[in-house]
Amino acid sequence: MSNTPAAPAAANRPDPLASVEALIEGLGGVGYIASRRIATALFMAVKLEKPILVEGSAGVGKTELALSTAALLGLPLIRMQCYEGLDESKALYEWKYGKQLLYTQILKDRMGEHLADAPDMDSAMTRLHGMGDLFFSEPFLEPRPLMKALREDDGCVLLVDEVDKSDEAFEAFLLEILSAYQVSVPELGVIKAKTPPLVFLTSNNVRDLGDALKRRCLHLHIPLPEASLEERIVASRVPGIEARLTRELVAFVQSLRTMDLRKSPSISETVDWARALVLLHADSLDAGMVRDTLNVILKFEQDIAAVEPQVVELIQRR
Repeated sequence: MSNTPAAPAAANRPDPLASVEALIEGLGGVGYIASRRIATALFMAVKLEKPILVEGSAGVGKTELALSTAALLGLPLIRMQCYEGLDESKALYEWKYGKQLLYTQILKDRMGEHLADAPDMDSAMTRLHGMGDLFFSEPFLEPRPLMKALREDDGCVLLVDEVDKSDEAFEAFLLEILSAYQVSVPELGVIKAKTPPLVFLTSNNVRDLGDALKRRCLHLHIPLPEASLEERIVASRVPGIEARLTRELVAFVQSLRTMDLRKSPSISETVDWARALVLLHADSLDAGMVRDTLNVILKFEQDIAAVEPQVVELIQRR
């Protein structure tokens, strides 16, 4: 008799997909503070089994939404980072050429023996053809992220990150996978997902995506948050931070976003700044502390130079 305690029945656990409200609560439980708009789009994507295209500036939580959803649903996360020049072999599959070469060398000495009793050239070629097929079979296949996602029998979260950095040819290649959750491999035939993955595609709008891709996806744009939502995000991500400090730093960041800066602070940079201030034992903002840590939220020297003379004024705006 096993001494391992039984896991609680799944029926006793609240279903995070029961409603939009349950999804908001569930995401909050794994550290992602979702607006109702975000939760509604995610709820529809799951229920309709459609990919979701998440757009917005860098650092607003697009990738984090996929990570948090995987954690909430208890699904494996498979991530594919897109870049210029990404092709089918890196995204879908390639053959294990080293293993094929090794097996070829092993079989080389036995080929003569294997072909010795062939009655004619056609028979010999037929036998060789059979050996060739062997090298393009499952044992020699190296699955890449897209194929791995299709082969997860119990489903997964597939994150196609920064799809706008890939080429238009790769975007077109994605259409079969996103429309039917299947892909055609010449040597193996059609591979179809037993359980369709929950697909997130993220875009920083480096280039415009094609209409065909957008038509297959639900669309979600995540903007920079208003102050009240950003305060909740900081409080969730930085345990133990003082409420006063949270209000002050969020107000300061919100003021920075009204300025003509080369790069305004994102949510992720607000959270990083909050962690830095807690590390420095700050309980409120002061001009010296802000100047010393501006490099956490501003990434260009010209922005820092523009903000430094206005630090006192910006602090007093809260």
